[in-house]
Amino acid sequence: MVVVTGREPDSRRPDGAMSSSDAEDDFLEPATPTATQAGHALPLLPQEFPEVVPLNIGGAHFTTRLSTLRRYEDTMLAAMFSGRHYIPTDAEGRYFIDRDGTHFGDVLNFLRSGDLPPRERVRAVYKEAQYYAIGPLLEQLENMQPLKGEKVRQAFLGLMPYYKDHLERIVEIARLRAVQRKARFAKLKVCVFKEEMPITPYECPLLNSLRFERSESDGQLFEHHCEVDVSFGPWEAVADVYDLLHCLVTDLSAQGLIVDHQCIGVCDKHLINHYYCKRPIYEFKITWWKKMSLKSERRGIHVDQSELLCKKGCGYYGNPAWHGFCSKCWREEYHKARQKQIQEDWELAERLQREEEEAFASSQSSQGAQSLTFSKFEEKKTNEKTRKVTTVKKFFSASSRVGSKKAEIQEAKAPSPSINRQTSIETDRVSKEFIEFLKTFHKTGQEIYKQTKLFLEAMHYKRDLSIEEQSECTQDFYQNVAERMQTRGKVSPERVEKIMDQIEKYIMTRLYKYVFCPETTDDEKKDLAIQKRIRALHWVTPQMLCVPVNEEIPEVSDMVVKAITDIIEMDSKRVPRDKLACITKCSKHIFNAIKITKNEPASADDFLPTLIYIVLKGNPPRLQSNIQYITRFCNPSRLMTGEDGYYFTNLCCAVAFIEKLDAQSLNLSQEDFDRYMSGQTSPRKQESENWSPDACLGVKQMYKNLDLLSQLNERQERIMNEAKKLEKDLIDWTDGIAKKVQDIVEKCPLEIKPPNQSLAAIDSENVENDKLPPPLQPQVYAG
Repeated sequence: MVVVTGREPDSRRPDGAMSSSDAEDDFLEPATPTATQAGHALPLLPQEFPEVVPLNIGGAHFTTRLSTLRRYEDTMLAAMFSGRHYIPTDAEGRYFIDRDGTHFGDVLNFLRSGDLPPRERVRAVYKEAQYYAIGPLLEQLENMQPLKGEKVRQAFLGLMPYYKDHLERIVEIARLRAVQRKARFAKLKVCVFKEEMPITPYECPLLNSLRFERSESDGQLFEHHCEVDVSFGPWEAVADVYDLLHCLVTDLSAQGLIVDHQCIGVCDKHLINHYYCKRPIYEFKITWWKKMSLKSERRGIHVDQSELLCKKGCGYYGNPAWHGFCSKCWREEYHKARQKQIQEDWELAERLQREEEEAFASSQSSQGAQSLTFSKFEEKKTNEKTRKVTTVKKFFSASSRVGSKKAEIQEAKAPSPSINRQTSIETDRVSKEFIEFLKTFHKTGQEIYKQTKLFLEAMHYKRDLSIEEQSECTQDFYQNVAERMQTRGKVSPERVEKIMDQIEKYIMTRLYKYVFCPETTDDEKKDLAIQKRIRALHWVTPQMLCVPVNEEIPEVSDMVVKAITDIIEMDSKRVPRDKLACITKCSKHIFNAIKITKNEPASADDFLPTLIYIVLKGNPPRLQSNIQYITRFCNPSRLMTGEDGYYFTNLCCAVAFIEKLDAQSLNLSQEDFDRYMSGQTSPRKQESENWSPDACLGVKQMYKNLDLLSQLNERQERIMNEAKKLEKDLIDWTDGIAKKVQDIVEKCPLEIKPPNQSLAAIDSENVENDKLPPPLQPQVYAG
């Protein structure tokens, strides 16, 4: 047994990190005894380490300098490699640490040069920094997102009384109800209110005061418990109800649950006089596991709300055009892939250059004297090689377009029709509105106008770039202007949002002609494909999509027409924000139509099928081009959060569903689906679907009655045919019975015998009658 002396273990740090003494205590004995230790005791001598230390961290191999591991004294790594403790080695002589080495490279990079990990690995690296007790790394990681935001969130939740207890109660109630119902999900009611005072339809300043201004007797009148499972509130913080709902969804999702919630109304409990409790009540749907099949209860149309979010888990809305990422995460992934491709191309170019140089050097050393013809050939080969390498370097160089850009600037000095063209009325109007808007911001407005003009001039010389590169430039401009206003100008977030809307309107009105559906993309091809697809699906009815909308109700019919008008009007707008506004108005009309039909608030499960039906019925022009245009050039904050982002994400899901619509999604057989798609036949539609909203109600009713009479006539003919068939069947049955009776009679003929003797002569032929005693005679007694 190895005996190593050491200090007594110190108490753990509050943040969970280990001190250097804790690190030493973990290595009082080796994890795996070696052959030397098994034979005899290890001498208590300091362990010496080489200057370059090979490491084996749970199977991941690393190599670093000893000084790097000892950079910070009060760390576990410094204690391990101080020479006072034994560290086992593997078969290759690498020092072994029994720890997952996935993120040890990030820890090593910080010790080497102070580099911090990217945002998506901050949480994992933070755990490693806690294990190795690296204090400086812990401090810097705590000031990064998402740990910094988590601190703010936890500070808010610290003001919430019994938050963790209520969270555990939600999980327990959902578990019990799911077990009792033997279902994969459970629903429960949650009340969330920020202030304790109730909301009343009547104004009463004396009773409508804050809770800390009420007397004890008045406060008791308002105390009550809503009929819900869990209740959160009140709290005193700037954060509102939606912030708490987001915290609930985040914490429940972190436990592996699928969470969906919606407001189902308010508490109507009567308190006193005209006062009623108006606290909002939310219905939480907790799903314990996800279905393996894409087809759900709603015939494959239902989409969980969690599927609309960014698949990286940042909480923003994702987009199919960004492969499920939000705008910010997609740009990060795009930059990483682009940098990786550039690096690989650089390495390939350098490798080719080295191979050609080595081949050229070897050929010259082997052949001292060459002929003139061969010398010319070698010179030509060298020139060709230099040209290829130079071309590759120019292609990937950051300043590859400097020369071409200068040439374009020289050419642009001459009058050009594209620059000096007469601006349209709309462009002129937007420019005047933009200038008038910026006048209210004085110096900040002048700086914004100057940056915007420079950006437009730069975009004029970047028209030859791909649309993705132009989109990236635009998104970078949005981000830089917003950050500059918040940091230098000290502008409030609300005003920044308004300014960004005006900037987007100004620059996109001018760039619309060049960046909407450019010829270098396949947007037009996608538009024709989706239009052809929607035309082929003209036969789809609301019943097939489970659309909860009754168009026979006049108000609902008007809402449907308005929704179709809004989605078609989207193509006439130039600014991405205006296009999003059309989508939002269309979605709100859909929600109103569902609410009128069902007499209750619409849910997300009802909204998506109805949106698909509206798109199929409206067949908006250039649908894919508009979606791509919004995705590329809209202010990213609108697409990642808010109702605009939610409705736009649902529209993208609806288009994706239409592109993949099949027989199973509509609950049809494959044969019927193929016949409907080919146009051989179509399902019977209600006559009311073919009427325009301006048609006369009397004419509608007349044709409806005619259709009813036609149906009755068909029904009468069907009944008459069935009656004649029944009459024929009865006649055939009667004839069949008569024939069977006749056959039986012929087979067994009937014999008629003479009538039997009278009762008195029954015993007349009996010869033994004489031997019988005489019959008894009645006797009469007088009396």
